[in-house]
Amino acid sequence: MAPSPLGHPTRGTTGTNRLRRNDRWIAASAAFRRAADPLVVDLGYGASGVTAFELAARLVRVRPDAEVLGLELDPDRVRVAREQLAEIRGGGRPFPPDLPVSFARGGFEVPAPVGRRPAIIRAMNVLRQYDEAEVPGAWAQMASRLAPDGLLIEGTCDEIGRVSSWVDVGADAAPQRFTISLRLRGLEQPSIVAERLPKALIHRNVPGERVHALLGDLDREWNRAAGVGTFGPVQRYLAVVTALRAQGWPILGGRTRWRLGELTVPWDAVAPLP
Repeated sequence: MAPSPLGHPTRGTTGTNRLRRNDRWIAASAAFRRAADPLVVDLGYGASGVTAFELAARLVRVRPDAEVLGLELDPDRVRVAREQLAEIRGGGRPFPPDLPVSFARGGFEVPAPVGRRPAIIRAMNVLRQYDEAEVPGAWAQMASRLAPDGLLIEGTCDEIGRVSSWVDVGADAAPQRFTISLRLRGLEQPSIVAERLPKALIHRNVPGERVHALLGDLDREWNRAAGVGTFGPVQRYLAVVTALRAQGWPILGGRTRWRLGELTVPWDAVAPLP
C-alpha cells in the first residue's frame, strides 16, 4: 500500500482568477523561465482544478513546454479535477483541449513523475491552519523536492484574489523574498494584507516586529500620497514605493512590478525576530 500523503486537509476554497496575481509572479520568475524542466506543481489546489488550469494557460504563453501538476490530499478532489480536465479535453470548457495539466494525490512529499523535480511548487492557502512552529518543517519537506534552482512559493490570498502575499523559498529551504500583491483600485489601506500574511508572519504583525514596521510605513506613505491619487491609484502606489525606498527599505524589482500592486523585499527585511 502506498504511504498516505503528508499534510492536513484544507477547506478547499477556490475560485476563478483567485490566484491570478501569483500566476503572473510565477510566469515572470527566473526559476520558471530558465528551468531545464518547466514543471510547476499546484499543491493543494482545492475543491476544483480551476487554479491549475488557469496557471497552465498563463505559463504556456511564456514557455510552451510548461507543465502543471495539481496535487491534493483528498482523492475526491483529484477525481473532480480529472473530470473537469476530461471536459476540457472534449472542448467543453474555455481552455485549450491540449492544456498541459495533470492531477494526482499528494501532499508535502510532492510525488512528481519519476526522474523529475519541479521548477516551482506553489502552496497557496495551504499552511493557514498550521501552527507557526510547523512552517519550517513543511517548507523543508516541499523544498527537498525542488530542482536545484527551483522555488517554493507559499502564501495566502483573499477569496477573490485582490489581496495576496507570499514567500519565495529556495531548494535549500531558506526563505528568500517576501511579496505583497494588492489590487490598487479601491484600495483603502495597504495594511489590509495583514489578514492574508503567510503563516510565518501573520502572528508577527505586532509592535517591534519587522513586518509590522513595513505595514505601518506602507499605510503612512499611502496616506501621505493621497494627493497623488488624483492621477490614479497606480501613480499613488508608485509614490509610496519610491518614498519607502528613500527611507531605506530594500525594495526589489522595478516599476513594471510595482505598477501591478506588488512590493517585494528580501526575507531578512521582515523575518520574525528570535
